[in-house]
Amino acid sequence: MSQTDQTRNEQTDRSNRRVAVACVAFFASMVGMAYAAVPLYEMFCQITGYGGTTQRVEQYSQTVLDRDIKVRFDANVSGGLPWDFKPVSRDVTLKIGETTQVSYSAKNTFSQPTSGRASFNVTPQMAGAYFMKVECFCFTDTELQPGEDMDMPVVFYVDPEIVNVPELKNIGTITLSYTFFPLDHAKPLESAAAPAGTNSNTDADTEFGG
Repeated sequence: MSQTDQTRNEQTDRSNRRVAVACVAFFASMVGMAYAAVPLYEMFCQITGYGGTTQRVEQYSQTVLDRDIKVRFDANVSGGLPWDFKPVSRDVTLKIGETTQVSYSAKNTFSQPTSGRASFNVTPQMAGAYFMKVECFCFTDTELQPGEDMDMPVVFYVDPEIVNVPELKNIGTITLSYTFFPLDHAKPLESAAAPAGTNSNTDADTEFGG
């Protein structure tokens, strides 16, 4: 092999290594962005109320209007998580701006410990920006022992500013919906749990307005 051919081969090897390193770096960055996208999306939704995401606040409302609004509660279980999950009350009527506490209950019906995490949304979706939760169990890893049941409180109020939004000023009903999903280490239980899919324990329909 001539010196020229050897030099050309070495240059080709170096070029291939650079390409390989660049590909690995690109793949790693894409994986990192994918993992970061979930919490960033959740943060975006919680700040803007996008997609019916409710707001988290640290203090109670200081203003209560002399106007009633009904809040309905919906509960779902997805991915074969063997839980009996439901609201304690189907709905509540309160004043706009009034802080109220309600509860959901969850029971593990399986013979082994199982874990889940809840996501939530509000309908109409635009109302999410005005549904203020002071306390809730969403996005918290929860493990239940066999047969264990748990009370899950939600403390919330409807922001009085909702009456200043033309599309929502005449709203009469808001629906708060939670869905529990199994955590990764609970997924092997799916075959022995309830049939896969989303099972609602409350009416699927929602009301809008009056």
